[in-house]
Amino acid sequence: MSVFHDEFEQAPGLCYLNHAAIAPWPRRASDAVARFARTNQRLGASEYPAWLATERRLRERLARLVNAPSSGDIALVGNTSQALSLVAFGLDWQPGDQVIISDEEFPSNRVVWQALADQQVQVTEVSLAGADPEAALLAACGPNARLLAVSAVQYASGLRLDLARLGAACRARDLLFCVDAIQQVGALPFDVQAIACDFAMADGHKWMLGPEGLGLFYCRSELRQQLKLHAYGWHMLEHLGDFDRRAWQPARSARRFECGSPNMLGACALEASLSLLEEVGMPVVAEQLALRVGQLHAGLAAIPGIRLHSPADPARRAGIVSFSLDGHANTDIYRTLSNSGVICAQRGLGVRFSPHFYTDQQLIDETLRQVRQIAMR
Repeated sequence: MSVFHDEFEQAPGLCYLNHAAIAPWPRRASDAVARFARTNQRLGASEYPAWLATERRLRERLARLVNAPSSGDIALVGNTSQALSLVAFGLDWQPGDQVIISDEEFPSNRVVWQALADQQVQVTEVSLAGADPEAALLAACGPNARLLAVSAVQYASGLRLDLARLGAACRARDLLFCVDAIQQVGALPFDVQAIACDFAMADGHKWMLGPEGLGLFYCRSELRQQLKLHAYGWHMLEHLGDFDRRAWQPARSARRFECGSPNMLGACALEASLSLLEEVGMPVVAEQLALRVGQLHAGLAAIPGIRLHSPADPARRAGIVSFSLDGHANTDIYRTLSNSGVICAQRGLGVRFSPHFYTDQQLIDETLRQVRQIAMR
C-alpha cells in the first residue's frame, strides 16, 4: 500500500489508531477543500454548477459503496443520529410496538428509540455476550415486534454481526431492519441489498475518511413515502429549482429527507476521500485492514496480563481492537499511550485501537512495544 502513503502525511512519532472515532483526511480531501475555499474566495458561487456535479458524484460513489440500487436511494444527511431520527420519528407507531436493540449500542442507536416512550413504544435491549448474538436478537422479537435496529459493528468491542442472517430473518417475519453502519462502511464491504436492510446510515468522518457533518442515509425505495416528514424546505421538493411553483410535493427520491441547503464544503471533501477508497477497492481495504487488526490481536495476546475484549474469530472482526491490562486502569493506559503519540480511545471495557488499511505496520509494532512496557511496570 506504499503507493498511498503520500495520501496520509502524519506527524512524525504519531501512530493514528482512532479511525473508529474521527479519521485523518487523505491529502486529496485536504487539497479539494483548499481548492474549494480558494475558488469561493475569488469567484463566490459562480461555479455552483461544478459544485453540483461534485455532489452528484458523491451520491453515486456512496450508492456504489453500499450497493444501493440507485443514487436516488441515498440522502445526504448531517450525521447518523439525524438519519436514525428520520426513521424513528417518521414511522407510524402503535402503542405496544416493540423495537429490539442490543445492549452494546452507541447512544445514537439507543436514545432515539427510547425517546419513543411517549408513544408507548417498547424498547428491548438484548445481550450480545453469548455464542450466537443473532439468535439472541431474533429470540427477543415478540408478537408486537416492529423493528430490529442494530449496529453493524459494536463501537466498543468491535463485534461484527451477521447482517445477512438478521436481514433474511426480518424479511421472513415482516420486521423492519435498520442498520447503523458507521463502524463498517469504508472499513469492510457493505451491501444494503445483500443484507436486505430497510434503512442504513453512516457518518463520513470515520472509516470513509471524510469530514464531520456529512453522512449517508439509505432508505429502501418502497418505504420512503411511509416515513412522515418533519422538516421541510426548498431542497426537498420534487421540482428543485422551480422557485415560483406554488403547488409542491416532496421529492420522490431520497432527497425528500434533505430540507435545506446542502453542505457543499463537506461534499467536496467526502467525494475526494471516497475516490481513494474506490481506487484501492473495498476488498483490498478490508484485506489490508484485517492484516493490521490481526497484527494487533496477536501482538496484544502475547503480552502477559492482557485481556482482549474484541472477538477472537476473524469473521467477527472489523477494524476495532479493545483490550485491558490486569493491574492497570484503562485511564492510565490511555493517558500513557496518548502521551507517547498513540492516538486511540477509551471505550467500554478497555482501550480501543482502530487502524485503517494504510496504517504503517511498523508503527503498530512500536505501539505494541509501548503496551509491553506498560505491562512491565
